[in-house]
Amino acid sequence: MPPLHRHQLVRLTREGWQRVRQRPWDATGAACLAHWASHDLPLVVTRQLPEVRTAGGIALGLPAPGRWERRRLALVVSRHDVSWFDEFPRAEQIRTLLPAKVRGDWPQLCAALADRGALARVHGSHGWQRLTGLDHLHAGSDIDLCLHVEHADQADQVVALLEAHAHHQPRLDGELVFPDGGAVAWREWLAWRAGLSRAVLVKRLEGCSLQGDLVGMELAA
Repeated sequence: MPPLHRHQLVRLTREGWQRVRQRPWDATGAACLAHWASHDLPLVVTRQLPEVRTAGGIALGLPAPGRWERRRLALVVSRHDVSWFDEFPRAEQIRTLLPAKVRGDWPQLCAALADRGALARVHGSHGWQRLTGLDHLHAGSDIDLCLHVEHADQADQVVALLEAHAHHQPRLDGELVFPDGGAVAWREWLAWRAGLSRAVLVKRLEGCSLQGDLVGMELAA
């Protein structure tokens, strides 16, 4: 089984769904999970507490769409209940979900990110709507990007591109993901590299911490 990472999607086996649905859920949660199971929709890897991993489990989440009150369902499954792992859609795959005023420029931004070697995926409301076809999007939905970069210079180039497009609506949000799995919000990275903050919040699978230098993130300054 591959190592887990943030924003990783998980598909359950039929038996896994049966075990999940047998747990004591309220009517809204049960209805949402019934739909997810019948359509073989994914769950997402969330923060992994040590006791869950030690017991051979995986902590997962389901951010429900509007028809199920946008509930956030949390559950733990056995690794034996995982059928396969998946990833959120690539950035270019959400173009049709964007407003017309953004849609025209979106391919150029995606191409520019690819030219700089950054793998861009979309999670959040846009990613989930692309995956499920359900009503995840709402008026205040940001575009949440997950941008895989190798080193600080590349991160700076990627952030410069995002800053140039930051005036568009919906708001362009998201994070830079480095080789060791540490993730930093791109706006925080921009402020930190400009000397406007002394540290950045680095998110990892097990939790998050403030970091004031590049040590431990496998970056080349």
